[in-house]
Amino acid sequence: MTELRIRAAAPDDLDAVLAFWKVAAEGTSISDDRAGVERLVARDPGALILAEIDGELAGTVIAGFDGWRCHLYRLAVRPDRRRRGVGAALLTAAEERFLRLGGRRADAMVLTRNETAQHAWRAAGYAPEEQWRRWVKPLTH
Repeated sequence: MTELRIRAAAPDDLDAVLAFWKVAAEGTSISDDRAGVERLVARDPGALILAEIDGELAGTVIAGFDGWRCHLYRLAVRPDRRRRGVGAALLTAAEERFLRLGGRRADAMVLTRNETAQHAWRAAGYAPEEQWRRWVKPLTH
């Protein structure tokens, strides 16, 4: 790996991030559109963290903190850049952000069918809590 740069996303990055997720992220989200990501960056400018190698987007993570809990979403690394420390660098940046903000524990959204991701999360020190289930309700206007 040559030069790895970790930084917060800017509004100019959003189209590239959305295109990147189509290639590198597992599954899609109801918020995977420009308006959704714009709201994220406007509300919490440091939450969307990017990894770049030689100026090219190599990975992302969303490190959302609501003042009480630390949530990780959209950890994605470009397939040809995996297993080279990009994901670990993103998680380190996210965890450092949480600590600066006063966070005490981070949780991550991990698809049950994504065994590769489960191995990566375990290697980073995360573990599933089987007593919890995610409950969702799509909101409409």
